[in-house]
Amino acid sequence: MDKNMLAGLEGLPEQDKARMAAMIDHLQLRDSLRMYNSLVERCFNDCVDNFTRKTLQKQEETCVMRCAEKFLKHSMRVGMRFAELNSQAATQE
Repeated sequence: MDKNMLAGLEGLPEQDKARMAAMIDHLQLRDSLRMYNSLVERCFNDCVDNFTRKTLQKQEETCVMRCAEKFLKHSMRVGMRFAELNSQAATQE
């Protein structure tokens, strides 16, 4: 967890800071799992259409790899843009 996230909590007792840090960690984990589940569901639904084998066919595997790569690149770009906007807002205050 980024220590800057707790910067506004200087006046709180250590026990409350620890509780807030644990809550933030929990929320970050939950968001990561949601993103992963969304990625799996989206790529599976878009790419897998044949259930006659227990392994993916070559075109399904290629589709899943491209889908996952696009999803992760998009998520990284959105995160970077959010960080840019957040830093701009912080400097304007």
